Amino acid sequence: MRYPVNIEDDDTNLFVSFPDIPEALTCGDDLADAKAMAYDALLTAFSMYFDDESKEIPLPGDTATEHYIDIPASVTAKILLLNAMVRAGVSRSELGRRVGIQKQNVKQLLDVYHATKIDTIEKALSSLGYELILTAA
Repeated sequence: MRYPVNIEDDDTNLFVSFPDIPEALTCGDDLADAKAMAYDALLTAFSMYFDDESKEIPLPGDTATEHYIDIPASVTAKILLLNAMVRAGVSRSELGRRVGIQKQNVKQLLDVYHATKIDTIEKALSSLGYELILTAA
């Protein structure tokens, strides 16, 4: 998954924003720093959605831009899982019951900073009636 990012230069810093995730704002000293900060800001914004659990995380639109931030497959799968939970009205505790995992494991499953086996995410999606399909491009 690739999120388009806007990077604007004001002669002292590079300001970063995301058309699809307005909560993610940051800046950097140069392009490499701006992109690193953008990735961190994006994950932080995703975490806010996971904490809230009432809104889907907007998927990347088709905004044409020069820069993109690539999201790891495991985080992409977790985003899809959260969105499926919101659509189904399924709570963390209900997800845990359906998947057969304890509260602490559900917390880790829905944490973008925690490494989770893709099989576990796939099982959780399956419990909500979804199939995880991966493609290589």
